[in-house]
Amino acid sequence: MRVLLTGMSGVGKSTLVQELRRRGHTAYDADDDGFSEPRADGRWGWRLQPVRDLLERHDHGLLFFAGCSEEQAQLTFDVRVLLTAPEALLVERLRERRSNPYGRNASERAQVLDDLATVEPLLRRSADLIVDTTASPADVADAVLRHVRAGAAP
Repeated sequence: MRVLLTGMSGVGKSTLVQELRRRGHTAYDADDDGFSEPRADGRWGWRLQPVRDLLERHDHGLLFFAGCSEEQAQLTFDVRVLLTAPEALLVERLRERRSNPYGRNASERAQVLDDLATVEPLLRRSADLIVDTTASPADVADAVLRHVRAGAAP
């Protein structure tokens, strides 16, 4: 089963990937694991063929892939999970994050907030599960795993 973990920058995708890995699951982060690259317009996008290859090679067990890019609409995921958080919390996380510099400057934060208003509603429509990440990373992982396992049950 291939699971997309998506949402705005600062929502907690990378943190969730770390928690899932800690629990022994196969999980990739589009940014940290080299599946993203800058575009000419200054935004980041996925390297589509490597992501497609990863998904096609996966033939058993759970595979989690975290990221948010226009390319996700072109890919096959069995479950799509939208991670979400209130605007104020996103801004706070972006200002304080150390693992990824994106979102620390005002123009990048403004882009994230614009995406929150325009892109997140689109993601909500295609999501199989929506999880509020104000909960602890362990609780978020529990919610995702419960949903995925329930869907995988015979």
